[in-house]
Amino acid sequence: MSPHLTPRHARHAAAAVLAAVAAVALTACQEGKTTGAGHPSAATSQGAGSGDTSGDTSGGSGTAGSSQGTGGQPTAARSAASADNSSDRCTAASMQMRLGAPDAGAGNIRYPLVFTNSGKQTCTLRGFPGVSLMARDAQAIGKPATREQGAGQAVRLAPGASAHAVLHTINEGLKGSGCWKSADLVQAYPPGSKDAMTARTSGLRVCGDEFSVTAVTPGASG
Repeated sequence: MSPHLTPRHARHAAAAVLAAVAAVALTACQEGKTTGAGHPSAATSQGAGSGDTSGDTSGGSGTAGSSQGTGGQPTAARSAASADNSSDRCTAASMQMRLGAPDAGAGNIRYPLVFTNSGKQTCTLRGFPGVSLMARDAQAIGKPATREQGAGQAVRLAPGASAHAVLHTINEGLKGSGCWKSADLVQAYPPGSKDAMTARTSGLRVCGDEFSVTAVTPGASG
């Protein structure tokens, strides 16, 4: 102890030193707690990020699955249409479609499905349309039409000209599988088209699970 310090001054000095040491220790302790808390926070953040990513992927797959389920029947009808990648093919955007009057005989019922070129350029239809039936609320009825007979020849349609395919079913009671609900709408994918066309119908009802469509032929029968 310095001879110049009184005992009182010495006690004050010692107290000051102890206070400084305590402050340093407290600061070091607090810094240690902050660093320790930082690591768990980072781990939690990475875990949440991984969980979010997994959730997005699962949600995306779930959404895709739901979409496929909802559009299964129309998708099957599109697949049933003949493939055609030719540059002169008729598209849904350049045509109009209507369902003609039924022709019944010998237990069979046939409906002409008429496609008319409403565009300004000549185009061509080749093969089978993909056809399905729907209720007024756009719910699918039954299954898409199967193909009947051969693929036929390409049909060139000048502006205003028409071609038709024939939808076929049978009378009630000829087969024991009963009848489908009566359709309000006919949906068709022209050959080679990814876009559908829709026409109204009244009373079209498939019986015996017999529902087929021919390839397009020239003219507007019905």
